Amino acid sequence: MDPIKIDITILAPVEKVWNYFNDPKHITKWNFADESWQCPSSENDLRVGGKFKTRMEAKDKSFGFEFEGVYDEVVTNSNIKYHMEDGRKVEVIFDKIDEDTTKVTEIFDPEKQNSVEMQRDGWYAILNNFHKYVENH
Repeated sequence: MDPIKIDITILAPVEKVWNYFNDPKHITKWNFADESWQCPSSENDLRVGGKFKTRMEAKDKSFGFEFEGVYDEVVTNSNIKYHMEDGRKVEVIFDKIDEDTTKVTEIFDPEKQNSVEMQRDGWYAILNNFHKYVENH
């Protein structure tokens, strides 16, 4: 299956976008697809070979999972590449448009359980939640 690509433009400097994307104190505020979900914990060792683990769960505790991976490449304020436990690869690109505008692009290998459209929508909902969080804080 071909990788899925999504992007969003955020009205904030690339340094702020990078920090909010990678700092666990911010990750827990935006890393969920809608208001019925939450992100109660996040750990992030942002370096090549470092691991991250983020807990995502329904607020009513009916379902939850750990989103985990290992970093393969980290270029500050530019891009991140990592792989998940099942081997799927993800790349996140931080493109500085100007001093106050950053485009974030995510390219990820789809999993086989859900439709490509459902995966794209889910990842985009989280990215859009991130976008709103950065611009409002």
